[in-house]
Amino acid sequence: MAQIDPLLIHIKENDGSDLHLVAEQPPRFRAKGSIQVIEGQSVISNEVLRSMMKEVASERAWAEYEATGDLDFAFSLDGVARFRANFFIQASGAACVFRIIPEEIISLEALNLPKAVCDLADLKEGLVLVTGPTGSGKSTTLAAIIDKVNKTYSRHIVTIEDPVEFIHQNQNSLFSHREVGLHSKGFGPALKSAIRQDADVILVGEMREQETISLAITAAEMGMLVFGTLHTNNAAKTIDRIIDAFPAEEQNMVRLSLAESLAGIVSQLLLKRSDHGGRIAVNEILLRTAGLPNIIRDGNTPMLSAIIQAGQSQGMQSMDDALFAFVKEGKISAQDAYMKANDKGRFEPLVVAEEGAA
Repeated sequence: MAQIDPLLIHIKENDGSDLHLVAEQPPRFRAKGSIQVIEGQSVISNEVLRSMMKEVASERAWAEYEATGDLDFAFSLDGVARFRANFFIQASGAACVFRIIPEEIISLEALNLPKAVCDLADLKEGLVLVTGPTGSGKSTTLAAIIDKVNKTYSRHIVTIEDPVEFIHQNQNSLFSHREVGLHSKGFGPALKSAIRQDADVILVGEMREQETISLAITAAEMGMLVFGTLHTNNAAKTIDRIIDAFPAEEQNMVRLSLAESLAGIVSQLLLKRSDHGGRIAVNEILLRTAGLPNIIRDGNTPMLSAIIQAGQSQGMQSMDDALFAFVKEGKISAQDAYMKANDKGRFEPLVVAEEGAA
């Protein structure tokens, strides 16, 4: 048993999501959104922590960490869970975070996501972006969509991640799981290869670099269904982020390509439930309509809100509308919704009413 195993077992048994270890600090873990110290644990020295980290990393991975000060990888602890690990260096020395990756892929039905999100698995081509801050459940949502594709259609699905998180078993579809750094030198080279690998569906774990974004759009234009993630909070910011990744002289061309390829954007937040324990995903949903390409080509992203409002019958919804509905249904608190809302004035009466009822 590795030195770190009891701590990983602890967060699994206590409904935790992340283990946080920092040199010269006691171990902490996140449960239901809050970070707390693990009781009965003492301060971990830098030397001891580095020993614990080295024990669970491969020789290649540890060499990368020592050379760069950063490392991402995933590993399984038999009988416990699969974990995504991030190693880094900070003021007091070494540090790391281990996030639990559910061993079983949660279905779309169990996640209780809107039908419009579930229907994205039925698309044959186009670019679908799932966005939101770190820890908002983007990977879980994407895994559920891909799981539906796997159960429903006979397709070749290529996943490109750093590291590979969810391991899908072949059902009706065939999977090729590729890990950046281990199976390919980067997202760009892996995407280029996927285009030549007779892929029907491509999952791109990170769309940060210009090359990766450009290749993902190209693959979607070529008739593949491409899923990707971005750390943006709504549809307008997502489109702006993609365009801004390119030099000014290329942006008009990118707008044309994105206008032709974009099939949908799902922005996601994860909030505490107020009706019972746990957390709930709140989604803004933008789908392709006849008017969407013109808005993208013209760079008129403020008009996206009008597209979403007009498309409610198709399942589109704004983040504020989704937050408002969940408050009315008693699923989240008015205060939490107010903190995440764009139009805070709309939520102020709800907060006042909630405080009056307390």
